[in-house]
Amino acid sequence: MGPFSPWQLAILVVVLVLLFGAKKLPDAARSLGRSMKIFKAETKGLREDDGADSTAGASSESAAPAASDPDMRQLPTTQASATRTDKSDGTSSDEQIADLQRQLNEMKGNADEPHRNAS
Repeated sequence: MGPFSPWQLAILVVVLVLLFGAKKLPDAARSLGRSMKIFKAETKGLREDDGADSTAGASSESAAPAASDPDMRQLPTTQASATRTDKSDGTSSDEQIADLQRQLNEMKGNADEPHRNAS
């Protein structure tokens, strides 16, 4: 019969309805279902990536992910050359770190945009 009796389940449902309201419960269940679907898709993708990485050779490992993954984009040459000129100008390492952190945050934001548009 399980760890809960029917009476305990009924009481639990009543408490949930009283706490969250009948209107919010379907929305919460729907968002939980979407989250689980996304989680399953991501873990499946990670498993496939791990399987592909373990079977691929060392030389093809570095070339294959960059070619097949659309999220792996090369930075524009203007940003790369700007970073090189910053280093030659004698800027402090703290400024370089801050600049690199800013660029990383921009790249993360750009990487998340396709995921936001898809949902």
